[in-house]
Amino acid sequence: MLDPNDSQNPTSPVALPAEGVTDSERYLAKLCKRSFLSMWSYPGVFRDQGQHGGKGDGKEVCDLLVVFENHIIIFSDKNCRFGNGDNLEVEWARWFKRTVQNSAKQVWGAERWIRQFPNRLFLDRQCTIPFPINLPDPTKATFHRIVVAHDASRACKEKLGGSGSMMLDNSVIGEVHLSHMPFTIGRIDINKGYVHVFDDTTLNIVMSTLDTITDFTAYLTKKELFLTGNRMVRAAGEEELLAVYLRKMNKSGEHDFVIDGDYDVLFFPEGFWEAFVRSPQRQAQIESNRISYSWDALIEKFAFHAMTGTQYFTTGTPLREQEVMFRFLARETRTRRRGLAISLHEVLERSINSLREARVMQSTDPGSPYYVFLFLKRKEGLTDEQYRNVRMNLLMNYCRVTKLKFPKATNIIGIASEAGLPPQRSEDFIYLDASRWSLEDETKAKEIQIEFNLLQKVTPMAGREYEYPVDHKGKPRKTTPSRNAPCPCGSGERFKRCHGEALFDKRRRPRRG
Repeated sequence: MLDPNDSQNPTSPVALPAEGVTDSERYLAKLCKRSFLSMWSYPGVFRDQGQHGGKGDGKEVCDLLVVFENHIIIFSDKNCRFGNGDNLEVEWARWFKRTVQNSAKQVWGAERWIRQFPNRLFLDRQCTIPFPINLPDPTKATFHRIVVAHDASRACKEKLGGSGSMMLDNSVIGEVHLSHMPFTIGRIDINKGYVHVFDDTTLNIVMSTLDTITDFTAYLTKKELFLTGNRMVRAAGEEELLAVYLRKMNKSGEHDFVIDGDYDVLFFPEGFWEAFVRSPQRQAQIESNRISYSWDALIEKFAFHAMTGTQYFTTGTPLREQEVMFRFLARETRTRRRGLAISLHEVLERSINSLREARVMQSTDPGSPYYVFLFLKRKEGLTDEQYRNVRMNLLMNYCRVTKLKFPKATNIIGIASEAGLPPQRSEDFIYLDASRWSLEDETKAKEIQIEFNLLQKVTPMAGREYEYPVDHKGKPRKTTPSRNAPCPCGSGERFKRCHGEALFDKRRRPRRG
């Protein structure tokens, strides 16, 4: 069991990622930190060729590197001015060589280095700060290569109008780009890994829409398969392709490029993205997702203290090992984070008028964890240290009893904080690896459950969280239980008498808690 938590007591600090050198690199770092979070997003990664090859200090591998589980995302950021000469084709060819081709070479070079020397990456040019988290086995890793090509959007708007996003055409390959229609991106080199090219317009659209590591890598993976298949695919812009992806689902319930009919050529003109953005489904999704970012903020707080060595409780576990545990929180999709955040806030509300409130969130699939949310009031006379120890021990006990109540649970995450609305708030976080649950562990959990009266009655959570909270007609989807069903908060009362009171009796004010 590991227990990293927030604190003001420094242990052994770990260097935080840099923020980039140029304005465009700093902007890219900001976008990636927001989407992939600090623990997995690293601008300016270097290799130690100076120490091993006698060629001077470390050389930059790429402009930004994201590592999460088996996914490695390599970014190359290039800001070259698109010329204003009279011959558009010539200016395009020059810009494409300087920006896209050179960046692609950097990305492929970074991939080669990482595959050959995954343990020789550093956060500083002097190569004194090793890359802080483990990279996956290169033979099992999925590499995503991204070129961020600046200034094309400006030129494209001036010359062709529209959003400024470059067109996509997978029939354009290699050097054909230089003589093909300007502002068209295909496959840079079919003999090397696929390279995604984002301009200023599409970089913002894609990373703002798919702003979790799971949602983002799922799109890149599906897009690569779609554009490297046997069909010719053309799109007026990356955003049009993204809109098609977000509106389609495959048989596994995943977003995908599902096309009805057997066509050799597919063309996606302008309008798909605009229709998606204006749809009531997307508008309802954006509004409903607001609460989900509190989950991101919680991860960032835990990550900051882990990376700077300022945890309250510490076992001396290296960041490389702690990172594996934090993945559970960061792996959640945006929709799942919304549901988790809603549940967490509901328990917090209930704790305002209570000494202790807890809830168990069950796993949504075999690979996801069970969550235990605990809010505990501070008793008068307890020091901060005494209170934190009591809360941590109680949280550990809740996690053990959760395994007892849910035998299939193999990964259990516990999150605890003060009940109510204190002037200052702290959070505890623990991970229980319940995959090796022994008879002795079960006996101990039963004793704990009886002694502390924990989870004696567990009410299963009702309802589901829809990605798009309204249907195709713009009507709200039913995401709440029926009026006579048990309330999802676990109170044991019927929904209409608890959190659904305001919905079913307009004359009464909603209950708090």
